[in-house]
Amino acid sequence: MSLSSSISRLTVYLRRNGARATVRRAQLALERVCFSNRMVLFYCDISTLRSAIDEVPDHIRIERHTSPTNINPRDLEVITSFWNPKLATRNIKQRFELGASLWLIRSKDTLAGYGWTLQKRTVELHYFPLGLDDVHLFDFQVFPQYRGRGLNPLLVNHILRNLSSECKGRAFIEAAEWNQAQLSSLQKTGFRRLDSARKLSFFGRTIVFWDRKSAQSEGTLELASSLPQNHKASSLADVQQ
Repeated sequence: MSLSSSISRLTVYLRRNGARATVRRAQLALERVCFSNRMVLFYCDISTLRSAIDEVPDHIRIERHTSPTNINPRDLEVITSFWNPKLATRNIKQRFELGASLWLIRSKDTLAGYGWTLQKRTVELHYFPLGLDDVHLFDFQVFPQYRGRGLNPLLVNHILRNLSSECKGRAFIEAAEWNQAQLSSLQKTGFRRLDSARKLSFFGRTIVFWDRKSAQSEGTLELASSLPQNHKASSLADVQQ
């Protein structure tokens, strides 16, 4: 995320929550950036999944959108107003232009959360290039009043099963190492842990630092080097341990 975007989000948070809460939020964000910016990467072999009928409760409904045209304006307002409306609106436009899909999950017809998928590329510079038949899951959010109900793994598993009829490669997702709730949620899905890593991006290049303590590091590097560099936004400049 750029510095201007971070400042914009912090400004919106200040208006909504006041100076004291904003200072605490800024301190937490700084600690995460400086000391806890390692991400845990997960993968799923989509080709091994069966597109079985989802066991989705009757009060839950999941929708897929590939453009903003058919999305309820009230839903868009909920999504964009959760953080920074201007930045969120710009991100949504950019993602749809890249060919991404927005998945909405509803509880009793009320929007409870969402997540994004994008095939063969990533929106931002990634840890390694994706193959033509791979897909990236990113930016998942369950709104506070619906957390603790298992909606995130329900949405992720639904997406994976649906993608199994479209993609025969791998699905990838990542979560911050400090985000224990998200890590616990992903353990209830078809994803398996790949490795931990940090990355630095500058001048269109990315340097990735893999966790040398991980037993899967060598396999991770082999996987990364075997994937085709088919998109500039996913190109791997250097990999260091």
